[in-house]
Amino acid sequence: MKMNRTKYWASLILAVNLCFSLLGQTEQPKIVIQKWVDPSKEIPISISGFTGEVYATLKFDLEVMGCKVVSSEQASYSVEGSNNGNVQGRLFIAQTKNQLLGKAYSGGTLRDQTHAFADDIIFALTAVKGIAQTKIAFKVDFGSTSEIFISDYDGFNPIQVTRDNSIASAPSWVSGKMMLVYNSYKSGFPDIYSHELNTGIRKVIAQYSGSNISPAVSPDGKRVAMILSKAGSPNLYVANIDGTGLQRLTTTKEGESCPCWSPDGNTICFTSRASGSTALYTISSTGGQMKRLQTIGAINGTEPDWSPDGKMIAFTAQMGGFQICIVPDEGGEAQILTAGADPSWAPNSRTIIFTRNTVRGTRSLSLLDVYTKRVKDCNRMKASCSQPVWAK
Repeated sequence: MKMNRTKYWASLILAVNLCFSLLGQTEQPKIVIQKWVDPSKEIPISISGFTGEVYATLKFDLEVMGCKVVSSEQASYSVEGSNNGNVQGRLFIAQTKNQLLGKAYSGGTLRDQTHAFADDIIFALTAVKGIAQTKIAFKVDFGSTSEIFISDYDGFNPIQVTRDNSIASAPSWVSGKMMLVYNSYKSGFPDIYSHELNTGIRKVIAQYSGSNISPAVSPDGKRVAMILSKAGSPNLYVANIDGTGLQRLTTTKEGESCPCWSPDGNTICFTSRASGSTALYTISSTGGQMKRLQTIGAINGTEPDWSPDGKMIAFTAQMGGFQICIVPDEGGEAQILTAGADPSWAPNSRTIIFTRNTVRGTRSLSLLDVYTKRVKDCNRMKASCSQPVWAK
């Protein structure tokens, strides 16, 4: 008797799962049955079976990436598992109990395994890569000096990169490499350096007379935009990542600051006072006319950062206090999101890390979900932290 097609595929899937079981595999293929389609609404999800740091880390990660941890009765999805020795977890559609993900994790710490599980959950739900395993760099102030640190995206596991005993600031990641570019006064003057994180090798990129500040590495890691005052006023320049091939892009007398790159590397957004007040401008990365970027509803724009998907530019508006804003990449109506400064986009183009003041009078790092406007604080250090930048 012939088997119909539905029964055939059901039998085949059962046989494949049985083979994985017999081979002792702990990891099953991910099966994405349903996607959460409205990023402006939090995904209601329940968590059970996890304890201590694993539970807290998983909850934090999921909420940063657009979920809302609720009771099992309110959940659209449920996460179940354990952390006895290692993290083991499963993701289900709450109503049907259809399994979307089942996996056991090994290697690293329990925290590392939890981050990996959170990223897998988000990918299964949204088809967007998670950010829980990403890194950030930032500046830490120690009174009259400051140094560059890197850490996990949530501020845990901080590692000090520079020990210049001067002012180090404005870190920028080199894409595809364990390397930073930043500004330091270690020579007594503001110069720009590259720094290999694995070897500690540091090289000068710009050491001209006057100021050499605000480096921003291109998305392909081959060029760096920076602000140099070698010709008088602070203007925008571009060079190869080793400092060669220097090209001047602006010639204003008012001066520029805070460059960032479009994801395709063809355009640079920056701050200028060319029109009298502080505003955002764009210019081709190979040179040409600078063009003012409209930010309707937000004034005195500075510190721009282009989203990796190319759709939005985040920036700081100075309007009585500092506000984090976003605007379409071609300009237009700006949206005010929250109080703060120093915005930097995550690789998922929905999360922003930024700086805000604490009740102690210091500055700390926080994470903002742009769609839901949920803000969660990163792990805090005793010193002031600012100028965060996400590795992409």
